[in-house]
Amino acid sequence: MNLTKESKAEKLTELARRRGFFWPALELYGGVSGFLSFGELGVKLKEKIIRLWRDYFVYRHDFTEVDTPLISPYTVFEVSGHVESFKDPMAECSKCHRKFRADHLLMEFGRHVPERMSIEDMKKELNKGDVKCKECGNTKWDVGHFLTMFRTTIGPYSENEGFMRPETAQGMFTEFKRLYEVSRGKMPLGVAQIGKAFRNEISPRQGVIRLREFSMMEVEFFFDPSDPACHLLDQVEDEELRILPEETVAKGIEEPLVMTVKEALNKGVIKQEWLAYFMVLSKKFLRKLGIPEDQQRFYAKLPGERAHYSAQTYDHEVLLDKFGWVEVAGHAYRTDYDLSSHMKKSSVDLSISVQLKEPIKVKRLKMNIDAKKIWKAFPDKVSGILKGLHGMNPEDVKKEIEDLGAVVVEGCRLPMDAVEFVEVEEETKVRRFIPHVVEPSFGIERLIYATLEYAYWEKEERRVVLRILPCLAPIQAAVFPLVSKKRLQKKSLAVLEDLRRRGIDVIYDDSGSIGRRYARADEIGVPFSITTDYQTLDDDTVTVRDRDTWKQKRISVKDLSEYLLELLHYNCSLDESKESYR
Repeated sequence: MNLTKESKAEKLTELARRRGFFWPALELYGGVSGFLSFGELGVKLKEKIIRLWRDYFVYRHDFTEVDTPLISPYTVFEVSGHVESFKDPMAECSKCHRKFRADHLLMEFGRHVPERMSIEDMKKELNKGDVKCKECGNTKWDVGHFLTMFRTTIGPYSENEGFMRPETAQGMFTEFKRLYEVSRGKMPLGVAQIGKAFRNEISPRQGVIRLREFSMMEVEFFFDPSDPACHLLDQVEDEELRILPEETVAKGIEEPLVMTVKEALNKGVIKQEWLAYFMVLSKKFLRKLGIPEDQQRFYAKLPGERAHYSAQTYDHEVLLDKFGWVEVAGHAYRTDYDLSSHMKKSSVDLSISVQLKEPIKVKRLKMNIDAKKIWKAFPDKVSGILKGLHGMNPEDVKKEIEDLGAVVVEGCRLPMDAVEFVEVEEETKVRRFIPHVVEPSFGIERLIYATLEYAYWEKEERRVVLRILPCLAPIQAAVFPLVSKKRLQKKSLAVLEDLRRRGIDVIYDDSGSIGRRYARADEIGVPFSITTDYQTLDDDTVTVRDRDTWKQKRISVKDLSEYLLELLHYNCSLDESKESYR
């Protein structure tokens, strides 16, 4: 049955609420936009999507996984560029003071909003007299920037400001030195993190698509920029990707190009081999979630749209009925931006050293420090100043002096003649570098919604069936006695316990007619239903029913668990199983 775009989203949202996948949080107090609660089915689906992602992006590559704090000091996000860059344009009604995302408000009233449109231009457009406040009808607006990170204080002192993380990535950069050490100097090094992130959206109005609290799965892949080749490229170079490169996006074209990874790299459409490799993994991962390849695309972010840290970014988008093309993952080439920034601010060396087989001659800038002149100018702080200077890169110190006319250390403006620079040539058997980073990043809630939407189906008289792949189904099997008789109930419960012992997610239901129980199981995506009947008491066989085809097969109880595990492993229907267990 064909569904309108609006109705399918509404029906899916209602099903998710009614059957306990997810629903708007804090309904008791009227709800708060941008927050969701997950019930048992949602939790199980989430866990299985995470497990599948780990298989694709962590386990098969022998990457390490970490769990870092949700809150970090102000300095971390100042250095990373988030304090300056994580801002959205906010429009405030001059009468009722209701606040809206300014660019979204303009687009709702049919205005074209170019990338990097200035606050001043937005204010002019909003105050032309036809953009009305949804609350009071006023047409006068004030416009400014709004920082979309949640602020907090760390401890009892208000000056110890911090932020709840807007991504999980920074924890992997601040902990890089320790991670590199415990990985015994492994390079390239893949680090994964799964957890909560927070963005203080101005006015989230797209349900599960735009949240203030959400879950992410990210990998930061660190590699030597002088050895950027992906040794796994031959496994994916013939894979096709549906790509909208930067040139295509700039022209406003929406139809993606279809090209192999090899073509994309040769043409410079994708700049980095590891970036291309993870994009292919991303495509395969989404296909495993039940999202066809022709409903996926990789959309390039233009230079003005990209995050401040990125040299190239592709959003991995899927087509959703109500929301159109929606980003579910981002693939960014972050270069050495984050590590270099933290290294400069912290004065902690985050570079990697590599032993060379033969010595080489290298030129470097040497910084000569006149401690006497520093002591003369700042006798009480000389120790801290010298320590700070010795931890700084001479190139950075020289640039600061050239740009600002002086270098400031420990809050002290040093005399110009306290530091001088000399270029020296040295022989070394060590090469040092700051790793570059490729990042695949996924939003879990959007993946959950996309998985459910592509699984949603109505069969015969608007009967809902969630055709979730068996490996992802929150409940993998349901056990029913044909009728509510004690002997059948006892046998059904014994079958239930045996399946649970084998690690299968299974439920029991003896309420209502067998047809209603099948319908309830179909609606929450249970791929296989097992029914005990009077024949079961005679020959110890049960009926296994397939959710999608409604076909049934008689199986011996002693073979049942192995049979189901095979179907779940291979994502098979009854017709596709490899063996017959009659």
